[in-house]
Amino acid sequence: MSPLITAVICTHNREVYLRKALQSLLDQTLGEKLYEIVVVDNGSQDNTKEVVREFSGIPHLRFVHEPVVGVSRARNTAWRNAQGEYVAFLDDDAIACRGWLEKYLEVFESFAPRPGVVGGKCEAIWEAARPDWLSEKLFGYLSILDLSDVPEVLENHQWLSVCNMACPRRLLQSSGGFREDLDRQGNSLRGNSEIYFLQQIRGWGYRAIYHPEIMVGHHVSPSKLSKKWFRERAYWQGLSKAFMLYPEVGLSSARRARLGLLRIGWMLPRMVLMLSGTNAADRFRRQCQALEAAGYVKGLLRSGSYASP
Repeated sequence: MSPLITAVICTHNREVYLRKALQSLLDQTLGEKLYEIVVVDNGSQDNTKEVVREFSGIPHLRFVHEPVVGVSRARNTAWRNAQGEYVAFLDDDAIACRGWLEKYLEVFESFAPRPGVVGGKCEAIWEAARPDWLSEKLFGYLSILDLSDVPEVLENHQWLSVCNMACPRRLLQSSGGFREDLDRQGNSLRGNSEIYFLQQIRGWGYRAIYHPEIMVGHHVSPSKLSKKWFRERAYWQGLSKAFMLYPEVGLSSARRARLGLLRIGWMLPRMVLMLSGTNAADRFRRQCQALEAAGYVKGLLRSGSYASP
C-alpha cells in the first residue's frame, strides 16, 4: 500500500540538527504504514552520512543523494522521489510536533474545497539570547511564523514557510516544483521559491490554509543573530522579490523603471525614520526595510543572473 503522505527533509552539512529532525518524524502519532520519510542529502561534506546510517533500519525511511547543491534543487528531487499523495516539507534544523503529519492529513481531507497548500506555526528555538535590536517584525527572515491561534484561509499578501509546508504531489508535478534560481545556493541568502510557488497555486484557484496546530520548532543559531546577517538577508530578500518577476522573460525597461521609482519613493521616508526611531529595534527594522528596497531596485536594474549581489 502506498503511503498517504511523504515527509521530506533536505539536508546540507547539518549533522548537528539532522538527528533531532529525523527523530521527530519517527515519533509521529500517524501510523507508520500511512507515511514515509524521504531524506535528501544535498552534497553534504560533514558527517551527515554517518547520522543517516543510524536510521538505516527504519522500513518507511528512504535516502536520496542529490549532488547539485541548492535547497530548491533538493526539494524538487525529494518530491520527485515521493510516493505519498501529499508531500510535507520539514527543514533539517526544525523539529515537528508529534501530531504534525496527522494534522496535515486532517486539514487536507476536511477543508472544502480541498486546499492547494497547507502550512503552520514555526516557533523559534533560540540558541542564544534574542538581541534587543531584533524586532518581531523581522522574524520572517528567520522563517518564524505565528499568524493566528485559529485556522484561517490566507490572503494573497500572507505567506507560509516551506520549513513547515505541505501540498498535493500532483500540484508539485503540474507546477514543476520550486524555482531553482529562487533559493539558497552556497553562501547566498536568496529565497522566495515557496512564495512564487504559492502565487502559482493561487493563480490556479487553490487556497492556502494556515493551521496553528501544525507546529514545528525551528532552531535559530547564534550565527544568524548578528546585524550583519540580517542586513545581508534583507538585501537578498529584495533581490529575490525582484527576480520573482522574471519567470522566463524579462520585464521591459520602462516597466522596471516604474517599479524601481515606486520602491524608491516608498523607501525614502523610511530612511528618515531610520535615523529618528524611538528605539534600537525600530531603527534597525527600518534599516532592513531600506536595504530590502535597495536590493529590489538593484534586482530590477539587472537583466541577468543574480548569483551574487
